[in-house]
Amino acid sequence: MTTAANTVPQDLRVPARRRAWTLEHRFYFSLATFIAGAVFLGFARTFFLRHWFPDWAALHAAPEFFFVIHGLTNAAWFALFIAQVALVGSRRVRLHRQMGWFGTGVAIAVVVLGVWGSLIAARRPTGFIDVPVSPLQFLAVPLSLLLLFSIFFILAILGRRDAQMHKRCMVLASLSLVEAAVGRWPLAFLRKATLLPFLSPLDLTVDLFLLPLIWWDLHSRKRLHPVTLWGGLALIVIHPLRMMLAGTAAWQRFAAWCVHPLGP
Repeated sequence: MTTAANTVPQDLRVPARRRAWTLEHRFYFSLATFIAGAVFLGFARTFFLRHWFPDWAALHAAPEFFFVIHGLTNAAWFALFIAQVALVGSRRVRLHRQMGWFGTGVAIAVVVLGVWGSLIAARRPTGFIDVPVSPLQFLAVPLSLLLLFSIFFILAILGRRDAQMHKRCMVLASLSLVEAAVGRWPLAFLRKATLLPFLSPLDLTVDLFLLPLIWWDLHSRKRLHPVTLWGGLALIVIHPLRMMLAGTAAWQRFAAWCVHPLGP
């Protein structure tokens, strides 16, 4: 005989206190949504809403169709990032883990297409769009961020049984990708000259994205988690290091070697 209890969906049979999102779940969901929103704002006029900004897109959007695929892949990463946080908050951990395999494929695609797209941009006669820097020199910027993304994602996978390490690594991996979007925010001061050697307003703005994670650590742990500390330092230090590297003759030769296979 079918009882009333059996007719209730399994998720609804979980006591309300277990279904309710904790403060930690709400924090990470809000942070993931904020990061994705920052990306949407940056690429709204040149990608997500480009049909509403045709004049702007004609001047500032990448002309190659390849970047449509590249943009969709990165958008999929941030959408999946939010979805995965929501699944954990809803206690659907099994589905979260199953989706993790799909997320691994998306992450690999982000890196492969990101490197490929960077080389395409560096090979253009006009170089990277709206970047008044030598293309071979600027190539150090996206490649360094993709390297950080790869490292954080690999650490997140290796430490997936440590929930606190895993979620912080995933946040830092996503933060590694926001710089290109923030640089396209409709805020003129972000494109001003550097304030200090190798430090620009854009660099400082991107570094501010670490503050919510720092606040959460101090609020919940009374100290910084090692991933927040060392991963955050890596995101900050990469700014001056990559520009120092980009100015060397060795990097110029390496960058030229990278873009050479794309042809004339």
